Amino acid sequence: MSARRWPRVLLRCAGLLCWMPVALQAAPAAPAPVTHPLAALAQRYDTPENTLSAVVQEVGAKTPLFALNPLTPRNPASTVKLLTTFIALDTLGPTHVWRTELYALGPVSAGVLQGDLLLKGYGDPWLTEENFWKLLGQLRDTGLQDIRGDLIIDETYFAPPQRGAGDFDDQPWRLYNVPATAALVNFKATTLVFAPGEDSVRVSSLPALPTLRLENLVRLTDGACKGVNAIRITVPDPTMADTVVLEGDYARACGVQHLPRSFMTPEGHAHALFSRLWSQWGGSFKGGVRKAAKPPGARRLTVGFSPPLAEVIRPLNKWSNNAMADALFLSMGSKAGQPPLTMAHGAQAAHDYLAEHGISTQGLVLENGSGLSRESRITAHTLSQLLIHAWHSRYMPEFVASLSIAGLDGTLRKRLRGTPEQGWMHLKSGHLNNVSAVAGYVRATSGRRFVVVFFLNGPTHAGHALGDALLRWTYRQ
Repeated sequence: MSARRWPRVLLRCAGLLCWMPVALQAAPAAPAPVTHPLAALAQRYDTPENTLSAVVQEVGAKTPLFALNPLTPRNPASTVKLLTTFIALDTLGPTHVWRTELYALGPVSAGVLQGDLLLKGYGDPWLTEENFWKLLGQLRDTGLQDIRGDLIIDETYFAPPQRGAGDFDDQPWRLYNVPATAALVNFKATTLVFAPGEDSVRVSSLPALPTLRLENLVRLTDGACKGVNAIRITVPDPTMADTVVLEGDYARACGVQHLPRSFMTPEGHAHALFSRLWSQWGGSFKGGVRKAAKPPGARRLTVGFSPPLAEVIRPLNKWSNNAMADALFLSMGSKAGQPPLTMAHGAQAAHDYLAEHGISTQGLVLENGSGLSRESRITAHTLSQLLIHAWHSRYMPEFVASLSIAGLDGTLRKRLRGTPEQGWMHLKSGHLNNVSAVAGYVRATSGRRFVVVFFLNGPTHAGHALGDALLRWTYRQ
């Protein structure tokens, strides 16, 4: 459930498209360039111009108010979610829902299934614990009580993930690294809860998973609190990841703290949560779990539906959930190919959409829809034109409402907090090692609406400061 500088900028333009005036003037002399909004701050942080791209453009204007290296492909980090969510919204539609189906693979009589129960997923990005619980309630309402087989997971609607959870940064237990699958339950998320007692530290998990074993070797101390991040986590069997060893010191002064992580396999997590929730509905189940495709002739017992897409993109964008974004990206790939859907299908659908609407795809590389990538590239020009297109689209209200409000909520709740700019910007931020980005919409004090795109690919110690400086400058226009 899921994973938050600018270079030295010279006053002199280095390329033809580096500076763009507000509008052509009648005077014979060339119009003066817009005052560089970041030069002094960029020089203070000693950051090179060639690591920066930026565009500021009023939503109704034909040319940018300010642009720097707008045609240089950059790694966008999580700001690529703007592309993913809008194209999915406009192609799949705001009322699009995802199905999750439950099938009996054996006869059902007097509330007893003599055989396996199969769960077939179609990529629901919001199959949370609560929604999974509701789906099992629907199953219980069919009269089924006792399942005397195994739980079978069919995730063949999506192709198997091409990367493992630890491939990106060798942090396989972090929630932002959870790959999207067609039957991902509750983002495969487990929150470890640390609670000091009189002479020991109690460690539990939320949700409580009966097949997840926590080996608690944490020592209670009376020293200063170093937080839960000081706890060492090892997983003896990474393949199953159903045993977690916890070691280190935990101070009494820390009180109760939570550490969200992701363990187990997707099917193992789904099985553990199914066992727990099915018992809450008064059901009986003692079987195991395995993956397989739905066989012909399987009897469908019930089907659950996700919230509509327009509601799904709200938590996705505000909290930058990678697994949700990749599920959307794969789902919109249905416009470019047939299941099993791949990231290549999603990328093709995105390219086709941009080309159809006259938006440049120069330099565009989309490894996935979340931005958790070292390979993805997009220009500030392309992203700014997509945002302008989105502003004039039929689903603009749903899209803009999904973005973080600067200083108030989501991943930008702490940026520009307590400033005049707070509440006047709907934005998406992005961060990776050597990548800082922010993009979205700004309502200026003049009442004009601007699209802002900011990318920094390089040492990012000043990324927030410079990105915020551009946002403040835009706000004053």
